[in-house]
Amino acid sequence: MQQIWDSIWNAIVWLGNELVRYLALSGFSYMTWGHVIMLAVGCLFLYLAITKEYEPLLLVPIGFGIILGNMPFPKGYGIGIYEQGSMLGYLYFGVVKGVYPPLIFLGIGAMTDFSCLIARPKLILLGAAAQVGIFCTLLAVLFLGSQFPALGFFDPSDPDRIRKAACAIGIIGGADGPTAIFLASKLAPDLLGAIAISAYSYMALVPVIQPPIMYLCTTRKERLIRMSNPPPTTKRQRILFPILTCFVCLLIAPGALPLIGMLCLGNVLKESGVTERLARTARNAFIDIVTILIGLTVGASTQADTFLRPQSITIFALGAFSFMAATAGGVLFAKVINLFSKEKINPLIGAAGVSAVPDSARVAHYIGQKEDPENFLLMHAMGPNVAGVIGSAVVAGVLLSYFR
Repeated sequence: MQQIWDSIWNAIVWLGNELVRYLALSGFSYMTWGHVIMLAVGCLFLYLAITKEYEPLLLVPIGFGIILGNMPFPKGYGIGIYEQGSMLGYLYFGVVKGVYPPLIFLGIGAMTDFSCLIARPKLILLGAAAQVGIFCTLLAVLFLGSQFPALGFFDPSDPDRIRKAACAIGIIGGADGPTAIFLASKLAPDLLGAIAISAYSYMALVPVIQPPIMYLCTTRKERLIRMSNPPPTTKRQRILFPILTCFVCLLIAPGALPLIGMLCLGNVLKESGVTERLARTARNAFIDIVTILIGLTVGASTQADTFLRPQSITIFALGAFSFMAATAGGVLFAKVINLFSKEKINPLIGAAGVSAVPDSARVAHYIGQKEDPENFLLMHAMGPNVAGVIGSAVVAGVLLSYFR
């Protein structure tokens, strides 16, 4: 009988040792407060996407990517996004090398209608004015980096670092995730995760951030301005526009070639009328696939040990400042144009000068309809909205050419 009890006891001890050994190899033993925080952030992104419907096409893959990237595991398994040979690492290659953003722009070009911009070329100015947020933030980062080295933007042994970081962070003001990723991958790859998450977060929060600024910068009388319908455009105009845009923009900013070139190619595929199958693929399945890959890998890149740093919080704060400055810049410049123009522009559409297509145009339309249900601003707001896409890409090209 004693032998039986001894055998049972030995079995229990063996099982206990194996359980302890298993727990030591499981994710529980590697869990830190950093992992807990980032997993909570990933769940928050999923909540906002699914429950509040804030840019679900972006926030669902990003949120799930944050969860995957912050599941604790022992190093050496070859499964982490920063580990050589891992599946996520191979997918992340498209972000690190700036491959995915131009492919996103191809799809955007294939789904974008430039008619409103062609019919009213002066709306390009609103898209340009909204880029003021980029330069305001660039100057702010230059100041903070030189005055507060602890933020991590300034390295006395590398004076170019602060300037490159300033450019990469400032571009968040364009509210253009792909452009932010493209520029950060070239100028500040170590800040890529924080910049990408910040840019996409503010793109998703356009309906929350922009309205208070629009109300603050306009009067009710200005919000009630009705704009006449734009004149119709011809097929020849719609085909020539992306071609001429490609020539002009790339001569001004050669560094924007991957973004502007793919944007214009996608639009030519759409407007030419002879490549509808290619245009349909680019604006549907193709851009959806790339969106999944870029969202998943950008989210997974936010591992707690590399992401939870003071500079990440600073980037988020500067990104918010950049986006708000860009919104205000577009609205205020529309008011300036009205001082010299007989045909008044509703200043609300100036907020659509950021590159968040088409959300910022929808917000301008929504605010206008709250004041006057018969005022339809969406088609007018799409003009500066698509101009903002071009504008942020051109600014990124200029900064890349100057600071590379």
